[in-house]
Amino acid sequence: MADLLVLHNDVQEIPQLADFIDSFATQHSIPPALSMSLNLALEEAVVNVMNYAYPAGTVGEVHLSAEAADGTATFVLTDSGTPFDPTATPPPDLTLGADDRPIGGLGIFLVGQIMDTVAYQRQDDKNILTMTKNIKQI
Repeated sequence: MADLLVLHNDVQEIPQLADFIDSFATQHSIPPALSMSLNLALEEAVVNVMNYAYPAGTVGEVHLSAEAADGTATFVLTDSGTPFDPTATPPPDLTLGADDRPIGGLGIFLVGQIMDTVAYQRQDDKNILTMTKNIKQI
C-alpha cells in the first residue's frame, strides 16, 4: 500500500514533504545519501507544481504517493492544475554561463538526473508525474 501526502500549493508546507520522505526512507531502509537525493528531486518537482500549476491566488492540492516494491521506489505526483508535461522540456544548455542561460528548467533536469525514470501523463484533468528510483542495496 502506498503512503500518501497531500499538500496545498504553498511552499510553507515543504517541511512536511521532507518529513514524509525521511519516514518513507526509514521504513524502507533507504541509505541517508540516497534519501537526501530523493528529497532533493521530489522537492524540486513538488515546488514546481506549487509555483506554476495553479493560477496566482488559487488554492490547489498537490498529492504525492510513495511505494516501494521489488527494490524500486515509485513516487506519483498528482495535481489538477494547468496541463504541463515536464518531460517535454528540453534540457538546459549547461555549457552556457549562469547569466547566459534562460531562467528555469534546471529543477526538471535535476529530477531526471536523480530518478531512474520520469513519465508524465494527463488523465481525468490531472497532471500525473511518475518517478522511480532503484533502492536496492548493492
